Amino acid sequence: MRFFGENKAVSPTSSLDNTQSPDPNQGYYPNDVPVTDEYDDDLHVQCPPHTTERKLVRRIDFHVVPFLCIMYLLAFLDRVNIANANVFGLSEDLNLAGNEYNVALVIFFVPYVVFEIPSNVLLKRFRPHIWLSINMFLFGFTTAMQGVVQGYSGLLATRFFLGVFETGMFPGCFYLIGMWYRRHEAQKRYSFFFNSTTLAGAFGGLLAAAIGKMDGVGGYQGWRWIFILEGCFTVLVSFFFFFLLPDFPEESKWLSPEEKSYVAARLRVDQGRSARERSITLKDVGNVFKDYKVIAAGFMYFGLIVPAYGYAYFAPGIIQTYDYSAIQTQLHSVPPWAAAFGFSMLLAVLSDATRTRLPFALFAICVCLTGFAILLGIHDNTQVQYAALFLVAMGAYTAMPLVVCWFNMNLGGHHRRAVGSAWQIGFGNIGGIIAVFAFLEKDSPKFIPGYSIGIAFTIISMLACLVYGGGCFIANRRRAKTPVNVGLTEYEKTELGDLSPEYRYLL
Repeated sequence: MRFFGENKAVSPTSSLDNTQSPDPNQGYYPNDVPVTDEYDDDLHVQCPPHTTERKLVRRIDFHVVPFLCIMYLLAFLDRVNIANANVFGLSEDLNLAGNEYNVALVIFFVPYVVFEIPSNVLLKRFRPHIWLSINMFLFGFTTAMQGVVQGYSGLLATRFFLGVFETGMFPGCFYLIGMWYRRHEAQKRYSFFFNSTTLAGAFGGLLAAAIGKMDGVGGYQGWRWIFILEGCFTVLVSFFFFFLLPDFPEESKWLSPEEKSYVAARLRVDQGRSARERSITLKDVGNVFKDYKVIAAGFMYFGLIVPAYGYAYFAPGIIQTYDYSAIQTQLHSVPPWAAAFGFSMLLAVLSDATRTRLPFALFAICVCLTGFAILLGIHDNTQVQYAALFLVAMGAYTAMPLVVCWFNMNLGGHHRRAVGSAWQIGFGNIGGIIAVFAFLEKDSPKFIPGYSIGIAFTIISMLACLVYGGGCFIANRRRAKTPVNVGLTEYEKTELGDLSPEYRYLL
């Protein structure tokens, strides 16, 4: 399959000033950028001196992925550690009755959904290292405050503001990663980043098992120490991350001017012009939603959020029904997360190698459905039920980064990617509201409504994947029959982004 600008050589001999990036349609590269004989096999673009394509990508990996992974690991840990705290008696100590615990979970998603798109606009305006580190400090502080609340109202307030301050973490990081990597390189990085959530789940279980033993220290119950220690650690890390978090390639301080030009070139050949310098307007936001594929992409993620958050928030409680102690419950919550990490990375490597997304996303969704089907039908064999939890975690937490990467990397230009990525994550997280009411205490231990809801929404995601994939396939076929030169200026092509007649979607 041929993508935007693919197989078009970029010559080092054209006249172009140093501030421009190569035009994949004209085929040129800044004439004052030194070159070597090192070529990328796909791009046919020459690397700057003293480096190679592989070495440069490794440097990008080191400066971009690890810090975003750690930040999101802490964000997800601070979000879902309430499930571990509840095993140690949060609901009993705060006298939560009925569905009040579920309401405390759901209030997080109200600001988390509403502020996704504004947060990505502000991320672009203030630069990622500033915006993300400030939010990291604030959600860490809010998490610590959960450890000192004295009642239901205090818990609601802290959960609400946790949603406010975490709103930019996930879409912002996906947006940022997408501006550093070519499409066939991105899935491994997206999945590794996304699997910060699985590492957080595994690490959270181990950490909660250890911190829970602090019950009574300083006059605080063990569940309070889970919030206090994890929140304070996030606050501490945020000060370092102000200096360590990456910005967009055009603003990075650890790349030479030649390397910045080359990074811009390799991305532009793959994805078209980014229009980094252009501000995002309300008209841009509206234009994005005129594309039905964008709507379908929201449902791809929305359908997976329900099983994913259902598992994240309620797996410890489900495992506890298998007659484990509080400590054993925390420890048994770790292996499914570890399995999800391994399975997700395996499919990510295969997806990048084959440069396809849809078959792998559908396969992962089927794995998740199999797990739910077992849980729905078997209630008298805890070993089989526990194994089914592995399938749910593996399927959901593998399919999610696949569909997010697929959609994000198919969006062309900063303005469409900033809005589209925030839309997908924001709309998708409405599913979190459904998830927290899917597993109610009164349905324990069989949780038939929860498992049934999980199956229904996973099928919704599967159907949305087929709609989105079909839309991409039809667009590619139609554009392949359209003459390349349709009279559009470079500015018009930049404005169109992935809607340009020369753009080809990854399937």
